[in-house]
Amino acid sequence: MACTVFDTAQGRCGLVWSSQGVVAARLPEVTVETLRRRFPSAQECLEWPPAIAEAIAGVQALLRGELCDLRHVALDERGLPAFRRAVHALTRAIEPGQTRTYGEIAAALGEPGAARAVGRAEAENPFPPIVPCHRVMGAGGEPTGFSAPGGIETKRRLLLIEARAAGQLAGDQQALF
Repeated sequence: MACTVFDTAQGRCGLVWSSQGVVAARLPEVTVETLRRRFPSAQECLEWPPAIAEAIAGVQALLRGELCDLRHVALDERGLPAFRRAVHALTRAIEPGQTRTYGEIAAALGEPGAARAVGRAEAENPFPPIVPCHRVMGAGGEPTGFSAPGGIETKRRLLLIEARAAGQLAGDQQALF
């Protein structure tokens, strides 16, 4: 495994990867030391493989306010339960600037009573913003907890960045919250 931190318009972010894809992504503020505490076998890498360089460029573009689709980024989801992988796949299908609720994701999985389980899967998302859990809201479209530094304010900031990048002007878009 390898890891790196990189600058974005929102602060320093980090990635951990294997030969299979991204193992983890961390939103600001992160250091190599914090990545290595969670992934002790990850070695810091300053020369990135092309796929990782592309993932980093995508995260940087998104966080500077550009419309960027990160669905092409390969994930290493080995060891994650099938339910969480399914939640990640549906979350990645949400277009930038759009949102869904935990209940809508649960219903799409064919498990309409599993909204809380979807919420737990989103809370434990190891790949933000590559798996854009910030696009998933509570019942009625209300923002709920967000585990990245800054909590709900970070979630709101990411949604606003994406809405603007998608060309939604404040007067044109539906209420986000």
